[in-house]
Amino acid sequence: MRLIVIASLKTVYPWDTMFGNLSNHGNGADSSAQNRTRMVDEQLRSRGIRDERVLAAMAKVPREEFIPNEDAANAYGDFPLAIGAGQTISQPYIVAAMVEELELTPEDRVLEVGTGTGYQAAILGELAADVWTIERHAELADKAREILRRLGYKNVHVLYGDGSLGVVEHAPFNKILVAAAAPRVPETLVSQLADGGRLVVPVGSRSEQQVEVIHKLGDQIFITKHDLCRFVPLVGEQGWEL
Repeated sequence: MRLIVIASLKTVYPWDTMFGNLSNHGNGADSSAQNRTRMVDEQLRSRGIRDERVLAAMAKVPREEFIPNEDAANAYGDFPLAIGAGQTISQPYIVAAMVEELELTPEDRVLEVGTGTGYQAAILGELAADVWTIERHAELADKAREILRRLGYKNVHVLYGDGSLGVVEHAPFNKILVAAAAPRVPETLVSQLADGGRLVVPVGSRSEQQVEVIHKLGDQIFITKHDLCRFVPLVGEQGWEL
């Protein structure tokens, strides 16, 4: 394949807000619907998220269902939250920004690497035909499966395993989203992209990455690089060692 790297684009993944403004408690006294509307207006639209389908999905999916009960008041805060097993549920803006980069259509078959408790998978399930999501922590995979089943996401399929290797038995995928930091773009995931497909993945060191968007067209691979971010590491055969 021919690799073409395009000059870095100026998409804003804000460093300061990603690590959290812990004085923001998500306005838990209001209803969840009001909090979601406020989140969409203040955290997403104001920072440049423009895809109306993505905004509608973010306004619909109840983030409080995917976090520990003790953090319910923080469900719509502008920061990530711990979900167990050393993992986090990403800041809402980061979820929206990465999903927007996929340019999803209702017909797409999507692979998500790094399920967590299933929040981003639910967003993808609102926007695509079918979603396969893979998680390396069995307890989180089980939790995500139960939450997504309870919320009625029949088109989201939760798997347990090494996400860096993808899910070859269900490939090719139109879109792939990696919710963990890779030391390099996993070649196995690129090979599972359909022609015309897009892969969004944070790439860099364990402490700092850039979100890279890979667009596959025939035998050519186009890569655009975006601003700094920080994710938990992608652990696996094509990622980081434990």
